[in-house]
Amino acid sequence: MLLKSLATFAALAASGLCASLQQVSNFGTNPTRIQMYIYVPDRLATKPAIIVALHPCGGTGQQWFSGTRLPSYADSNGFILIYPSTPNMSNCWDVHSPASLTHGAGGDALGIVNMVNYTIERYGADRARVYVMGFSSGGMMTNVLAGSYPDVFEAGAAYSGTPHACFAGAQGATPFAPNQTCAQGLQHTPQEWGNFVRNSYPGYTGRRPRMQISHGLADTLVRPQCAVEALKQWSNVLGVEFTRNVTGVPSAQFTQQIYGDGTKLQGFFGQGVGHAPTVNEQQMLRFFGLIN
Repeated sequence: MLLKSLATFAALAASGLCASLQQVSNFGTNPTRIQMYIYVPDRLATKPAIIVALHPCGGTGQQWFSGTRLPSYADSNGFILIYPSTPNMSNCWDVHSPASLTHGAGGDALGIVNMVNYTIERYGADRARVYVMGFSSGGMMTNVLAGSYPDVFEAGAAYSGTPHACFAGAQGATPFAPNQTCAQGLQHTPQEWGNFVRNSYPGYTGRRPRMQISHGLADTLVRPQCAVEALKQWSNVLGVEFTRNVTGVPSAQFTQQIYGDGTKLQGFFGQGVGHAPTVNEQQMLRFFGLIN
């Protein structure tokens, strides 16, 4: 077995295919001292796209690197993966502070955006093709980044997350925080949810990120109502209404919800699915426009 592993490594080394997850220490302003890990494939596309991939509570960037099949898609399609990692608040993202919920004000959100800016400058990446995805706390931060930095992200995919600014005013956004009103399905009108997004970047009139929202209907930690509320929020922000359900997409357990023509907003609800990272990489990457 050892000889086989050594032979495989030697073959990879000979072919030049030695890309691996690397830590970047100095990527710009980093108010909350989060960490940056990056995966740059050996065969990088010209003006490559970027996907920011956000880990759940209790996780790390290194762990989330193995949590999806995105690295193999990066290898075959030449895009860059950024894996932020937070050591703070039980390894949960800051989705509640005024800093993260305000454009340019600080928090984890600004640190992540500076990782993107570093990558664009270092690798000549395409500023118009920056995407974000995440599960649980990472899904929450996906919505926060899409709301606070619509000028940075072209689209997002949130799995088992909560709406932008859902945790606003709470002392923390961990499973151990005393206030779990948000995670239990805090409800607002679409206009109220939309205003939270618009108020995070006052005066912004540019395009808004397209969004995919996915959730398990048997999730008791972050209730599926959270996805309903997030869809209300982005429906209002993006100006699209629910049009139809499509059963069996992306798999038999799921029902896809289409808003407008489906190019700006989609929802996915899994029957019998709990708090799990139900990432369908192909469907997400097609929505992002990175594969056919």
